[in-house]
Amino acid sequence: MAAAWEKGKAVENGESPFVLGSIVRIFMKNFLTYTVCEVHPGPNLNVVVGANGTGKSSIVCAICLGLAGKPAFLGRADKVGLFVKQGCMKAVVEIELFKSPENILITREIYVANNTSVWFINKKPATLKTVEEQIAALNIQVDNLCQFLPQDKVGEFTRLSKTELLEATEKSIGSPEMYQFHCELKNFREKERELENFFREKNTSLEKMKQRVERYKQDVERYHECKRHVDLIEMLERKRPWVEYENVREQHEEVKQCRNQVKKELKCLRELQAPWTRKIQEAEENLNNLDMKTRDNTAEIRNISQKCKEKQDALEMKDKQIEEINQAFRMKKDEETNRQKKIYQTQQIIEEWQSELDTMTVCENLQPQIDAVNTELKKLQEEKANIDNNVSDLRAEKTNQEREEKRIIDRLGQLNNIMHVKEEKLKQRFRDTHSALLWLRNNKDKFKKKTCEPMMLEINMKDSRHAKYVENHISSNDLRAFVFECQEDMETFLVEVRDRQNLRVNAVCAPDKSCAEILPSRPIEELHRYGFYSYLRELFDAPSPVMSYLCYQYRVHDVPVGTQKTRDMIERVIQETNLKQIYTAEERYVIKMSSYTKQTITSNICLKDAQYLTSSVDTEERGQLENQRQNISNTLKSLDARLTALFERQKLLDLKDNKLRQEKKALLERENRRRQLESKIGVKYDSLRQLEQDAIDLEKEFQLANVKIKEINKQKAELVTELMHLMKRIIPLNVDKVDLAFQMTRVTAKKNRLQSEYKAGTVQLRAAQQRLHELDNKKQHLYDKCRELMKQAQHICRLRPDQDFPEEFQVAFQTLPNTLEEIDAFLNEEKTRASCFTGLSSSVVEEYNKQTQEIQQLTEYLEEKRNELNNYKQNISQIKEKWINLLKVMIEQINEKFSKFFSSMQCVGEVDLHKENEEEYEKYGIRIRVKFHSSTELHELTPYYHSGGEKTVSTMLYLMALQELNRCPFRVVDEINQGMDPTNERRVFEMVVETACKKRTSQYFLITPKLLQNLTYNDKMTVLFVYNGPFMLETYKWNLKCFKKRQRRLSNITAS
Repeated sequence: MAAAWEKGKAVENGESPFVLGSIVRIFMKNFLTYTVCEVHPGPNLNVVVGANGTGKSSIVCAICLGLAGKPAFLGRADKVGLFVKQGCMKAVVEIELFKSPENILITREIYVANNTSVWFINKKPATLKTVEEQIAALNIQVDNLCQFLPQDKVGEFTRLSKTELLEATEKSIGSPEMYQFHCELKNFREKERELENFFREKNTSLEKMKQRVERYKQDVERYHECKRHVDLIEMLERKRPWVEYENVREQHEEVKQCRNQVKKELKCLRELQAPWTRKIQEAEENLNNLDMKTRDNTAEIRNISQKCKEKQDALEMKDKQIEEINQAFRMKKDEETNRQKKIYQTQQIIEEWQSELDTMTVCENLQPQIDAVNTELKKLQEEKANIDNNVSDLRAEKTNQEREEKRIIDRLGQLNNIMHVKEEKLKQRFRDTHSALLWLRNNKDKFKKKTCEPMMLEINMKDSRHAKYVENHISSNDLRAFVFECQEDMETFLVEVRDRQNLRVNAVCAPDKSCAEILPSRPIEELHRYGFYSYLRELFDAPSPVMSYLCYQYRVHDVPVGTQKTRDMIERVIQETNLKQIYTAEERYVIKMSSYTKQTITSNICLKDAQYLTSSVDTEERGQLENQRQNISNTLKSLDARLTALFERQKLLDLKDNKLRQEKKALLERENRRRQLESKIGVKYDSLRQLEQDAIDLEKEFQLANVKIKEINKQKAELVTELMHLMKRIIPLNVDKVDLAFQMTRVTAKKNRLQSEYKAGTVQLRAAQQRLHELDNKKQHLYDKCRELMKQAQHICRLRPDQDFPEEFQVAFQTLPNTLEEIDAFLNEEKTRASCFTGLSSSVVEEYNKQTQEIQQLTEYLEEKRNELNNYKQNISQIKEKWINLLKVMIEQINEKFSKFFSSMQCVGEVDLHKENEEEYEKYGIRIRVKFHSSTELHELTPYYHSGGEKTVSTMLYLMALQELNRCPFRVVDEINQGMDPTNERRVFEMVVETACKKRTSQYFLITPKLLQNLTYNDKMTVLFVYNGPFMLETYKWNLKCFKKRQRRLSNITAS
């Protein structure tokens, strides 16, 4: 290998056996199965041999990913981070490619985090685009199945269509311009087809447009004639408001002259009426003076009247005070009368009570009886207090028991909800099993021994995180299986649910001798140093029949579960523990002993996420809660019975207590009656003395009332005197008021007489004013109308307010009538003529002009496209000739090699050019036809007609036919000989050796797990043996010279 690597270095003197772009060296670090590995392939055929799983395909993956290939092309994984060795965070792939004068070194660092990669070219950072451009320049195509055929893509080669095979072959062995010609032809043909369709559509549109323009021509002529009438109507309508304005303006001038004449007449009339106006004004001034005097007089009268009213109100108030004094005296009199009555009544009550007291005998001594009753009451109170304490204690205990019962019921509800979730999962996933479960719950009396529901319901994980280990260990069929303790019960169950109800269910029978408590082969403590922390059995709870079956069938008692530590030292664990099955944090390992080689065979798979056992119920806790609930129920019943007895005793004591209290009350009443009478008589005597002391002197009260009334009457006399003075003042004021009223009447009559005389002279004045007002209004109206008509006329003629009247309008208006009647008649006549041209609009002319212009533009555009189409046809013709010549030569060469290889195997094979249509370049393809038996005809190679071996041989020989013609630097074929029989495999291998070992041919990688004996080899081929295992030497310890030297020494020792 060292020699091969030396050959791969760029040579300055002499020619290197490597072709441009060949692989000189492959370096891998932490990549798939390799920690560190370096491969030095030869320049010709490289046969990579090794047992399955040793890492042959890892080299293929390194070539693909190291040369910017996509992970999906390998068919192994879709993320590049999955190619990093497990437990590592970064992998390195380094590919050295031959190029003179200095080789190209492409390095790819792959990071697990975010599936990212970092690229280097000759140890310098580079982008992915730069790497792809460098690889494309060397004609390396790792995505071309004709050049790079990984193990998982072998079957896809035969599924390539003829077109895909042609393109892959062009890229692989054709000249650089050949595939370019093909692509240009397809593009030119597509554009030619688009242009032809476009040209056809536009020609059709052009003809339709010409026909449409002919139809528009007559309408355009009619439109122009109609336009002349419309223009005349427009000019008439423009002149009409000017004529109307002139008429109104003349009327305005006439009204203006009349108004000036009336204004002069009105002035003369006003001068005649001036003396009468002065006399009326003097009368109005006299009336105003009298009116002011009258208002002053009225205000003085109103002020005095107000004072009179106040005096009258004061007199009424004095009368009320006198009435109140009389009322107070009457109340004193009534109060004295009531006092006399109360004294008499009190004396009567005292006499009655004294008589009862005198007649009452001296009571006997009742104290002993009262003391006896008190003693009995005290005993009853003590007994009742004891009963109350007992009731309180029992109620507190009952409350505690009820609270505990509620807690247990809530917890049982939570556990039942978890079971309901598990049962819902069973119902959704296995409906038949759920139906059988419902039948079993309703018919448990039909079985002799205990029956268990499906294992996924019976198994309860102690920690839901461990559910994935149990689900990956126990098959899905057994997880949904019912477990029975005897065979007869299981048969009864299966007859019912399978045969009668046609349900697809599973059932198993636990072993006769229970295996649930069987011990593991070694204590778990011995495995702690390997990272194991438990056996599977200790991770969950299950009924005894279920656990017995799992221990017997799955040996859950002897399968340990480990951590990441176990995964990191897995090789040591396998060698030292001799375990058959083990679990790490995320993987399951199965260790077997080969029956032939007696070697240990290990397989591992990633654990799937748990689906059914993540919800777990602690059955031991559930049983304990059920027992506690039953005990609490019994305790509550006992407490209720004791409370009932205490309540009955309490009722009896209450009755006895009431009876004694009634007896004591009667005795006390008899004892206290005399004392009560004596006390009441004493109280009444005190009340009587108080009444006698509260006597009222009515004579004295009468005299005091008379004194107060006299004082008030004196005040009333003073008020009456003041009121008389006010009345004397108001009488002269009223006389003056009447005199002023008479004067106002005389002045008002004089004013009315003057106004009547003045009115006769003002009739003519008002008539003149009315006439002037009417003329003002008419003048203003005509002025506004003139302005409005002026604006209207300017608007119709499109003139600005400050713009002079255009000369063109003056000339046009001279030929038109000058009166409104003539204009209206002429206008109606022209409108009638214009109305004959219906259905016409300016859009007809616009459309006609537009269509004419579009026809001209489209004609010019079509001429350009016709020239463009001719250019495309000319380009197609030129490129087609070049491409077809190159293509025919290439296919003839391939066919020659392919037929030769098939002939050497006593079979027939042909490669030809397939085309459905001469002009459909995208449907050109390569057709492979083969015949493996003399009795059959040549048949096109398809993935369905031929056997796997025939497809493999055909694929291999086609690739060999490309080998000598290939312009790519290397080819990779991974395990393509697996489907061949020994005869074909030997023939194909000899052809590969013969073809790939020729001078200046491309580098060839043939990956195979085995080789037949006595094969033909060549000095130019390189055989790379891939080993893997626990006894492999480290890379830096590998020294081929030392191995040969040691072998010679051992041979000499043996010979001597």
